[in-house]
Amino acid sequence: MRNEPAVAAFCFIQIKKVRVRYLVIILSVLFIYSCKDHAPANADNANPVFQSDPNLKSITDQINKTPKDATLYFQRGTLLHKMQIDTLAIKDYKTAASLDTNKAEYLSAVGELLFENRDISSSVEWLQKAIAKNPTDRKAHLKIAKLFLYIRKYPEAFGEINIVLRRDVYDPEAYFLKGMIYKDIKDTAKAISTFLTAEQVAPEYRDAILQLGVLYSAKKDSIALKYFDKAFKIDSTDVFPLFAKGVFYQDKKNYEMAKEEYKQCIVRNRHYADAYFNMGYVYMQQDSVAKAYRQYDIVTKIDPGNPTAYYNRGLCNERLDSIKKAVDDYQLAAALDSTYRSPKEALARLKKRN
Repeated sequence: MRNEPAVAAFCFIQIKKVRVRYLVIILSVLFIYSCKDHAPANADNANPVFQSDPNLKSITDQINKTPKDATLYFQRGTLLHKMQIDTLAIKDYKTAASLDTNKAEYLSAVGELLFENRDISSSVEWLQKAIAKNPTDRKAHLKIAKLFLYIRKYPEAFGEINIVLRRDVYDPEAYFLKGMIYKDIKDTAKAISTFLTAEQVAPEYRDAILQLGVLYSAKKDSIALKYFDKAFKIDSTDVFPLFAKGVFYQDKKNYEMAKEEYKQCIVRNRHYADAYFNMGYVYMQQDSVAKAYRQYDIVTKIDPGNPTAYYNRGLCNERLDSIKKAVDDYQLAAALDSTYRSPKEALARLKKRN
Protein backbone atom coordinates (compact mmCIF):
# COMPACT_ATOMS: atom_id res chain seq x y z
CA MET A 1 0.00 0.00 0.00
CA ARG A 2 1.34 3.43 -0.91
CA ASN A 3 2.04 5.77 2.04
CA GLU A 4 0.10 8.83 0.81
CA PRO A 5 1.12 11.35 3.60
CA ALA A 6 4.82 10.54 3.05
CA VAL A 7 4.39 10.98 -0.68
CA ALA A 8 2.61 14.31 -0.17
CA ALA A 9 5.38 15.61 2.11
CA PHE A 10 8.05 14.53 -0.33
CA CYS A 11 6.29 16.25 -3.22
CA PHE A 12 5.93 19.47 -1.19
CA ILE A 13 9.70 19.57 -0.49
CA GLN A 14 10.58 18.84 -4.10
CA ILE A 15 8.23 21.51 -5.45
CA LYS A 16 9.83 24.11 -3.22
CA LYS A 17 13.25 23.19 -4.61
CA VAL A 18 12.33 23.02 -8.31
CA ARG A 19 9.08 24.99 -8.52
CA VAL A 20 9.70 26.30 -12.02
CA ARG A 21 10.70 22.91 -13.50
CA TYR A 22 7.58 21.19 -12.14
CA LEU A 23 5.38 24.02 -13.31
CA VAL A 24 6.69 23.50 -16.84
CA ILE A 25 6.05 19.74 -16.62
CA ILE A 26 2.52 20.25 -15.30
CA LEU A 27 1.72 22.72 -18.05
CA SER A 28 3.14 20.30 -20.63
CA VAL A 29 0.96 17.46 -19.36
CA LEU A 30 -2.12 19.68 -19.43
CA PHE A 31 -1.26 20.70 -22.98
CA ILE A 32 -0.92 17.04 -24.07
CA TYR A 33 -4.30 16.12 -22.57
CA SER A 34 -5.85 19.17 -24.17
CA CYS A 35 -4.52 18.03 -27.55
CA LYS A 36 -5.93 14.55 -26.97
CA ASP A 37 -9.38 16.02 -26.45
CA HIS A 38 -9.21 17.54 -29.90
CA ALA A 39 -7.41 14.67 -31.67
CA PRO A 40 -9.39 12.25 -33.81
CA ALA A 41 -10.60 9.23 -31.85
CA ASN A 42 -9.32 6.98 -34.62
CA ALA A 43 -5.66 7.40 -35.55
CA ASP A 44 -6.32 5.69 -38.90
CA ASN A 45 -8.27 8.63 -40.33
CA ALA A 46 -5.29 9.46 -42.54
CA ASN A 47 -5.56 6.06 -44.25
CA PRO A 48 -5.67 6.61 -48.05
CA VAL A 49 -8.63 4.22 -48.27
CA PHE A 50 -10.82 6.92 -46.72
CA GLN A 51 -10.02 9.23 -49.62
CA SER A 52 -10.66 6.60 -52.29
CA ASP A 53 -14.43 6.95 -52.33
CA PRO A 54 -16.50 10.18 -52.22
CA ASN A 55 -18.84 8.88 -49.52
CA LEU A 56 -15.96 7.64 -47.37
CA LYS A 57 -14.16 10.96 -47.79
CA SER A 58 -17.28 12.91 -46.82
CA ILE A 59 -17.79 10.93 -43.60
CA THR A 60 -14.07 11.08 -42.77
CA ASP A 61 -14.10 14.88 -43.18
CA GLN A 62 -17.01 15.02 -40.73
CA ILE A 63 -15.15 12.75 -38.31
CA ASN A 64 -12.12 15.04 -38.40
CA LYS A 65 -14.37 17.96 -37.48
CA THR A 66 -16.26 16.13 -34.73
CA PRO A 67 -14.03 13.20 -33.68
CA LYS A 68 -16.18 12.23 -30.70
CA ASP A 69 -19.34 11.56 -32.75
CA ALA A 70 -19.90 7.80 -32.48
CA THR A 71 -22.63 7.78 -35.14
CA LEU A 72 -20.15 8.89 -37.80
CA TYR A 73 -17.81 5.99 -37.06
CA PHE A 74 -20.75 3.59 -37.14
CA GLN A 75 -21.88 5.00 -40.50
CA ARG A 76 -18.39 4.75 -41.94
CA GLY A 77 -17.99 1.21 -40.59
CA THR A 78 -21.23 0.20 -42.31
CA LEU A 79 -20.05 1.72 -45.59
CA LEU A 80 -16.68 -0.04 -45.30
CA HIS A 81 -18.44 -3.35 -44.64
CA LYS A 82 -20.54 -2.91 -47.79
CA MET A 83 -17.28 -2.33 -49.65
CA GLN A 84 -15.90 -5.55 -48.06
CA ILE A 85 -13.13 -3.68 -46.22
CA ASP A 86 -13.91 -5.48 -42.98
CA THR A 87 -10.64 -4.88 -41.12
CA LEU A 88 -11.25 -1.13 -41.11
CA ALA A 89 -15.00 -1.60 -40.61
CA ILE A 90 -14.40 -3.52 -37.37
CA LYS A 91 -12.09 -0.74 -36.12
CA ASP A 92 -14.75 1.88 -36.79
CA TYR A 93 -17.47 -0.17 -35.09
CA LYS A 94 -15.21 -0.64 -32.06
CA THR A 95 -14.49 3.09 -31.98
CA ALA A 96 -18.21 3.86 -32.10
CA ALA A 97 -18.80 1.42 -29.23
CA SER A 98 -16.05 3.02 -27.14
CA LEU A 99 -17.35 6.55 -27.75
CA ASP A 100 -20.98 5.69 -26.96
CA THR A 101 -21.10 2.83 -24.48
CA ASN A 102 -24.91 2.91 -24.26
CA LYS A 103 -25.64 1.70 -27.80
CA ALA A 104 -26.12 -2.06 -27.92
CA GLU A 105 -26.34 -1.91 -31.72
CA TYR A 106 -22.70 -0.80 -31.91
CA LEU A 107 -21.63 -3.77 -29.80
CA SER A 108 -23.69 -6.24 -31.81
CA ALA A 109 -22.33 -4.78 -35.07
CA VAL A 110 -18.80 -5.65 -33.91
CA GLY A 111 -19.93 -9.14 -32.92
CA GLU A 112 -21.75 -9.71 -36.20
CA LEU A 113 -18.77 -8.69 -38.30
CA LEU A 114 -16.36 -10.80 -36.26
CA PHE A 115 -18.70 -13.76 -36.72
CA GLU A 116 -18.78 -13.22 -40.48
CA ASN A 117 -14.99 -13.25 -40.44
CA ARG A 118 -14.93 -16.52 -38.45
CA ASP A 119 -13.58 -15.03 -35.21
CA ILE A 120 -16.14 -16.96 -33.20
CA SER A 121 -14.84 -16.51 -29.64
CA SER A 122 -14.44 -12.74 -30.00
CA SER A 123 -17.84 -12.56 -31.67
CA VAL A 124 -19.55 -14.18 -28.68
CA GLU A 125 -17.89 -11.74 -26.29
CA TRP A 126 -19.19 -8.68 -28.16
CA LEU A 127 -22.67 -10.12 -28.67
CA GLN A 128 -22.94 -10.92 -24.98
CA LYS A 129 -21.96 -7.32 -24.21
CA ALA A 130 -24.76 -6.16 -26.51
CA ILE A 131 -27.33 -8.36 -24.79
CA ALA A 132 -26.11 -7.24 -21.35
CA LYS A 133 -26.61 -3.65 -22.47
CA ASN A 134 -29.96 -4.34 -24.12
CA PRO A 135 -31.57 -7.75 -23.41
CA THR A 136 -34.03 -7.16 -26.27
CA ASP A 137 -31.36 -6.56 -28.96
CA ARG A 138 -32.76 -8.78 -31.75
CA LYS A 139 -29.62 -8.64 -33.88
CA ALA A 140 -27.46 -9.91 -31.05
CA HIS A 141 -29.88 -12.73 -30.19
CA LEU A 142 -30.20 -13.82 -33.82
CA LYS A 143 -26.45 -13.66 -34.38
CA ILE A 144 -25.89 -15.84 -31.31
CA ALA A 145 -28.55 -18.19 -32.70
CA LYS A 146 -26.52 -18.40 -35.94
CA LEU A 147 -23.45 -19.18 -33.90
CA PHE A 148 -25.23 -21.98 -32.04
CA LEU A 149 -26.48 -23.29 -35.39
CA TYR A 150 -22.92 -23.18 -36.70
CA ILE A 151 -21.65 -25.31 -33.81
CA ARG A 152 -24.81 -27.46 -33.87
CA LYS A 153 -26.17 -26.54 -30.46
CA TYR A 154 -29.74 -26.55 -31.66
CA PRO A 155 -31.70 -26.15 -28.38
CA GLU A 156 -29.63 -23.07 -27.53
CA ALA A 157 -30.23 -21.69 -31.03
CA PHE A 158 -34.00 -22.21 -30.70
CA GLY A 159 -33.86 -20.45 -27.31
CA GLU A 160 -32.28 -17.31 -28.79
CA ILE A 161 -34.72 -17.28 -31.72
CA ASN A 162 -37.74 -17.64 -29.46
CA ILE A 163 -36.63 -14.62 -27.41
CA VAL A 164 -36.93 -12.56 -30.61
CA LEU A 165 -40.23 -14.11 -31.69
CA ARG A 166 -41.81 -13.44 -28.29
CA ARG A 167 -41.22 -9.74 -28.93
CA ASP A 168 -42.10 -9.81 -32.64
CA VAL A 169 -44.06 -12.74 -34.02
CA TYR A 170 -43.54 -11.37 -37.56
CA ASP A 171 -39.72 -11.38 -37.61
CA PRO A 172 -38.80 -13.12 -40.91
CA GLU A 173 -35.12 -13.66 -40.05
CA ALA A 174 -36.11 -15.54 -36.90
CA TYR A 175 -38.29 -17.91 -38.94
CA PHE A 176 -35.55 -18.26 -41.54
CA LEU A 177 -33.05 -19.33 -38.88
CA LYS A 178 -35.56 -21.80 -37.44
CA GLY A 179 -35.94 -23.23 -40.92
CA MET A 180 -32.16 -23.58 -41.24
CA ILE A 181 -32.06 -25.55 -37.98
CA TYR A 182 -34.78 -27.91 -39.20
CA LYS A 183 -32.93 -28.27 -42.50
CA ASP A 184 -29.71 -29.06 -40.63
CA ILE A 185 -31.37 -31.80 -38.57
CA LYS A 186 -32.96 -33.24 -41.77
CA ASP A 187 -36.56 -32.39 -40.83
CA THR A 188 -37.48 -31.27 -44.33
CA ALA A 189 -41.22 -30.92 -43.67
CA LYS A 190 -40.72 -28.52 -40.75
CA ALA A 191 -38.00 -26.67 -42.65
CA ILE A 192 -40.31 -26.04 -45.61
CA SER A 193 -43.16 -25.01 -43.31
CA THR A 194 -40.94 -22.53 -41.46
CA PHE A 195 -39.46 -21.04 -44.63
CA LEU A 196 -43.01 -20.63 -45.94
CA THR A 197 -43.86 -18.70 -42.76
CA ALA A 198 -40.85 -16.45 -43.34
CA GLU A 199 -42.09 -15.79 -46.89
CA GLN A 200 -45.62 -15.10 -45.66
CA VAL A 201 -44.51 -12.42 -43.18
CA ALA A 202 -42.00 -10.98 -45.69
CA PRO A 203 -42.88 -11.91 -49.31
CA GLU A 204 -39.54 -10.58 -50.62
CA TYR A 205 -37.37 -12.41 -48.06
CA ARG A 206 -35.00 -13.87 -50.64
CA ASP A 207 -32.99 -16.21 -48.42
CA ALA A 208 -36.12 -18.12 -47.39
CA ILE A 209 -37.36 -18.19 -51.00
CA LEU A 210 -34.07 -19.69 -52.18
CA GLN A 211 -34.18 -22.34 -49.46
CA LEU A 212 -37.69 -23.30 -50.54
CA GLY A 213 -36.37 -23.73 -54.07
CA VAL A 214 -33.46 -25.87 -52.88
CA LEU A 215 -35.63 -28.11 -50.68
CA TYR A 216 -38.36 -28.62 -53.28
CA SER A 217 -35.66 -29.29 -55.89
CA ALA A 218 -34.20 -32.03 -53.67
CA LYS A 219 -37.70 -33.56 -53.61
CA LYS A 220 -37.77 -33.28 -57.45
CA ASP A 221 -40.88 -31.12 -57.13
CA SER A 222 -41.21 -28.67 -60.04
CA ILE A 223 -42.58 -25.99 -57.68
CA ALA A 224 -38.88 -25.38 -57.00
CA LEU A 225 -38.67 -23.57 -60.35
CA LYS A 226 -41.24 -21.02 -59.18
CA TYR A 227 -39.15 -20.16 -56.14
CA PHE A 228 -35.92 -19.92 -58.13
CA ASP A 229 -37.62 -17.59 -60.62
CA LYS A 230 -38.93 -15.43 -57.79
CA ALA A 231 -35.51 -15.25 -56.13
CA PHE A 232 -33.87 -14.26 -59.42
CA LYS A 233 -36.50 -11.58 -60.02
CA ILE A 234 -35.79 -10.07 -56.59
CA ASP A 235 -32.04 -9.89 -57.30
CA SER A 236 -30.91 -10.59 -60.86
CA THR A 237 -27.25 -9.81 -60.01
CA ASP A 238 -27.01 -13.22 -58.31
CA VAL A 239 -27.21 -16.01 -60.89
CA PHE A 240 -27.40 -18.88 -58.41
CA PRO A 241 -31.16 -19.36 -59.02
CA LEU A 242 -30.45 -19.93 -62.74
CA PHE A 243 -27.73 -22.41 -61.86
CA ALA A 244 -30.09 -24.15 -59.42
CA LYS A 245 -32.72 -24.46 -62.17
CA GLY A 246 -30.08 -26.09 -64.33
CA VAL A 247 -29.31 -28.58 -61.56
CA PHE A 248 -33.04 -29.36 -61.25
CA TYR A 249 -33.28 -30.18 -64.96
CA GLN A 250 -29.97 -32.06 -64.87
CA ASP A 251 -31.21 -34.28 -62.04
CA LYS A 252 -34.31 -34.97 -64.15
CA LYS A 253 -31.97 -35.87 -67.06
CA ASN A 254 -33.52 -33.07 -69.10
CA TYR A 255 -30.08 -32.12 -70.37
CA GLU A 256 -31.11 -29.63 -73.04
CA MET A 257 -33.04 -27.51 -70.54
CA ALA A 258 -30.17 -27.82 -68.07
CA LYS A 259 -27.72 -26.51 -70.68
CA GLU A 260 -29.99 -23.57 -71.43
CA GLU A 261 -30.02 -22.53 -67.77
CA TYR A 262 -26.24 -22.93 -67.48
CA LYS A 263 -25.78 -20.84 -70.63
CA GLN A 264 -27.98 -18.10 -69.15
CA CYS A 265 -25.86 -18.27 -66.03
CA ILE A 266 -22.67 -17.77 -68.02
CA VAL A 267 -24.14 -14.96 -70.12
CA ARG A 268 -24.82 -12.98 -66.93
CA ASN A 269 -21.66 -14.03 -65.08
CA ARG A 270 -18.86 -15.42 -67.24
CA HIS A 271 -16.82 -16.27 -64.12
CA TYR A 272 -19.44 -18.58 -62.62
CA ALA A 273 -17.28 -21.72 -62.54
CA ASP A 274 -20.02 -24.12 -61.38
CA ALA A 275 -22.06 -23.46 -64.51
CA TYR A 276 -19.14 -24.43 -66.77
CA PHE A 277 -18.44 -27.46 -64.61
CA ASN A 278 -22.01 -28.74 -64.79
CA MET A 279 -22.16 -27.98 -68.50
CA GLY A 280 -19.12 -30.23 -68.85
CA TYR A 281 -20.91 -32.97 -66.94
CA VAL A 282 -23.95 -32.72 -69.23
CA TYR A 283 -21.77 -32.92 -72.34
CA MET A 284 -20.10 -36.02 -70.90
CA GLN A 285 -23.53 -37.65 -70.48
CA GLN A 286 -24.26 -36.78 -74.10
CA ASP A 287 -20.92 -38.23 -75.29
CA SER A 288 -19.72 -34.81 -76.44
CA VAL A 289 -16.31 -35.31 -74.85
CA ALA A 290 -14.49 -32.58 -76.79
CA LYS A 291 -17.15 -30.04 -75.72
CA ALA A 292 -16.94 -31.27 -72.14
CA TYR A 293 -13.15 -30.84 -72.23
CA ARG A 294 -13.55 -27.17 -73.19
CA GLN A 295 -15.87 -26.56 -70.24
CA TYR A 296 -13.51 -28.15 -67.70
CA ASP A 297 -10.58 -26.34 -69.28
CA ILE A 298 -12.37 -23.03 -68.65
CA VAL A 299 -12.92 -23.99 -65.01
CA THR A 300 -9.19 -24.62 -64.51
CA LYS A 301 -8.54 -21.06 -65.69
CA ILE A 302 -11.30 -19.45 -63.59
CA ASP A 303 -10.55 -21.57 -60.52
CA PRO A 304 -6.99 -22.93 -60.87
CA GLY A 305 -7.06 -24.43 -57.38
CA ASN A 306 -10.00 -26.72 -58.15
CA PRO A 307 -8.74 -30.36 -58.17
CA THR A 308 -12.05 -31.75 -59.47
CA ALA A 309 -11.78 -29.62 -62.62
CA TYR A 310 -8.35 -31.10 -63.41
CA TYR A 311 -9.58 -34.61 -62.69
CA ASN A 312 -12.56 -34.23 -65.03
CA ARG A 313 -10.40 -32.64 -67.70
CA GLY A 314 -8.13 -35.65 -67.26
CA LEU A 315 -11.08 -37.99 -67.87
CA CYS A 316 -11.81 -36.13 -71.10
CA ASN A 317 -8.18 -36.37 -72.17
CA GLU A 318 -8.19 -40.08 -71.38
CA ARG A 319 -11.30 -40.66 -73.49
CA LEU A 320 -9.76 -38.60 -76.28
CA ASP A 321 -6.62 -40.82 -76.08
CA SER A 322 -4.43 -37.93 -74.92
CA ILE A 323 -2.90 -40.15 -72.25
CA LYS A 324 0.08 -37.96 -71.37
CA LYS A 325 -2.21 -34.95 -70.87
CA ALA A 326 -4.56 -37.11 -68.79
CA VAL A 327 -1.68 -38.17 -66.54
CA ASP A 328 -0.64 -34.53 -66.12
CA ASP A 329 -4.19 -33.59 -65.11
CA TYR A 330 -4.54 -36.46 -62.66
CA GLN A 331 -1.20 -35.60 -61.08
CA LEU A 332 -2.25 -31.95 -60.72
CA ALA A 333 -5.54 -32.96 -59.10
CA ALA A 334 -3.76 -35.28 -56.67
CA ALA A 335 -1.20 -32.59 -55.81
CA LEU A 336 -3.93 -30.04 -55.10
CA ASP A 337 -5.80 -32.41 -52.77
CA SER A 338 -3.83 -35.28 -51.26
CA THR A 339 -7.06 -36.82 -49.88
CA TYR A 340 -8.73 -36.96 -53.30
CA ARG A 341 -8.80 -40.66 -54.24
CA SER A 342 -10.19 -40.52 -57.79
CA PRO A 343 -7.10 -39.07 -59.53
CA LYS A 344 -4.85 -41.54 -57.69
CA GLU A 345 -7.03 -44.43 -58.83
CA ALA A 346 -6.98 -43.06 -62.38
CA LEU A 347 -3.18 -42.87 -62.34
CA ALA A 348 -2.98 -46.45 -61.08
CA ARG A 349 -5.37 -47.55 -63.81
CA LEU A 350 -3.29 -45.90 -66.54
CA LYS A 351 -0.11 -47.36 -65.10
CA LYS A 352 -1.56 -50.87 -65.46
CA ARG A 353 -2.48 -50.14 -69.07
CA ASN A 354 1.15 -49.38 -69.83
